[in-house]
Amino acid sequence: MRQFEIPYRRIVALSLGALVVLAGLAAAQTPSSGRLLVLLRDASALAIVDPESGNVLGQVPTGRDPHEVTASADGRLAFVASMVDGISVIDIAEQEEIRRVDPGPGSLTHDVLYAGDKLYFTIEGYKSIGRYDPAADAIDWTLGIGEDGSHMLVFDRGRGAMFTPNIGSNTVTMIENVLEGPARARLTDIPVPGVRPEGIDLSPDGRELWTATRGDGGVSIIDVESREVVETLDLGMRDANRLKFTPDGRVLIIDGEAASLVVMDAATRSVIERVSVGETDTGDGAVLVGPEGRRAFLGLRAADRVAVVDLETLEITMEIPVGEGAGPGCLYWIGAS
Repeated sequence: MRQFEIPYRRIVALSLGALVVLAGLAAAQTPSSGRLLVLLRDASALAIVDPESGNVLGQVPTGRDPHEVTASADGRLAFVASMVDGISVIDIAEQEEIRRVDPGPGSLTHDVLYAGDKLYFTIEGYKSIGRYDPAADAIDWTLGIGEDGSHMLVFDRGRGAMFTPNIGSNTVTMIENVLEGPARARLTDIPVPGVRPEGIDLSPDGRELWTATRGDGGVSIIDVESREVVETLDLGMRDANRLKFTPDGRVLIIDGEAASLVVMDAATRSVIERVSVGETDTGDGAVLVGPEGRRAFLGLRAADRVAVVDLETLEITMEIPVGEGAGPGCLYWIGAS
């Protein structure tokens, strides 16, 4: 009988090939490599969190009284708006602040939004929005809104427009051609019948803009095409400050004083569930829908934790403690889904 021997080099090659296959299978089963940025408002810091394990991977000091956070498209830089000290630019990999952007004394920078390789931000103290170029390390323009308390920013990519709710004027301003600069921008102020519009988001199809009116516990719905409020909802909320759409068309609203997450069907305008998130006021809480659309992350400021809600079962599946007195607020996701 003839015996066959496999050369040593072939054994090595086969073994390496098997390892490559196994590595590929393992990678396919590896949890998300994404990271959750959690703004710690009361600690004046930014926490970087592994959303799967809930482990806090690091913290970076920011300016005082920080309110909102976003990141560059490549996930390398985070931007934190402080109501006192301007905008912190943070290197996420190195976990350090690399520069501070100063829009001017009394500017009261509040929200930050990254689009077209530039950072847009609200300047409540100047009734304006501004744009910062990270590559040039310069604010290259500001645009006067003229309304009181221009607070949040929402970007409509299809129309190239942004929206900002003006909490002191009870209006929402639509800014068209915003990426083209102030000379081309066109502003439309849309009166809102509710009191103090704050939480705001655009529907997945871009047709409706919903804003939670914090002063009266309702929601105003704006038809984007006609630029007018077409419906108001009295939901009996006690302190609604943040609102987000899910990819499947539901609406999530943080009702702070009631310590609940209000889940709505946008099409029928009906409340599906009011999910209890604890016994204490959320304290200017925040809500983020994960990129896969299956989870919502809630920053519960007064409770010093982030709650994770399964959007299928509407149950809290994880709680992420971020330290006593940290006061988690705004959340942002970077990396893979």
